[in-house]
Amino acid sequence: MKVLLINGSPHATGCTFTALSEVAKALNEQGIETQIFHIGNKPVRGCIACSGCSLGNGCVFGDDAANEMGALMVAADGIIVGSPVYYAGPNGALCALLDRAFQSIGRKIAYKPAAAVVSARRSGTTATFDRLNKYFTINKMPIVSSQYWNGVHGFTPEDVEKDEEGLQTMRTLGYNMAWMLKNIEKGKEPLPQAEPRKRTNFIQ
Repeated sequence: MKVLLINGSPHATGCTFTALSEVAKALNEQGIETQIFHIGNKPVRGCIACSGCSLGNGCVFGDDAANEMGALMVAADGIIVGSPVYYAGPNGALCALLDRAFQSIGRKIAYKPAAAVVSARRSGTTATFDRLNKYFTINKMPIVSSQYWNGVHGFTPEDVEKDEEGLQTMRTLGYNMAWMLKNIEKGKEPLPQAEPRKRTNFIQ
């Protein structure tokens, strides 16, 4: 079993990476393979609603991390998305990538356990946490919980390493993700019955 941890920070080894690394260590202790994928710091395109991804070949824009990240999400058994807090929200580049990836591969990752991890100097963590979880809940993905909202605090990785409660929350998340994956593997239950999707707007 393998969990993909997405580092949605422009910094490859910053505070978000430090938090995700703590989760990864706990997963590894439980025999779960991990991969941390860094989205990088190059320009990222937003979705233009062209519906090109409906052809099944991923996003039509292949010049950033969206399709690579999407392929890794499909291959993983569980997914954890980490982001720094910018103006009480996730990194905009990360959201642009997630918008496009979920639009193009959403059906392929339904029912995979998922979780969000956020990092802030001081505040904005819960709003960011809420925003990221919406990607999972719209896509039938069970959210893995911890013992608190999944956030760490600090301005530098060294600060984060002093956040004992935050790091414990990360480890607990890793243990809980491993527990869920192992139970899913043992159960091998068929997927829940799904009704045909109904789409409406607010004027009908």
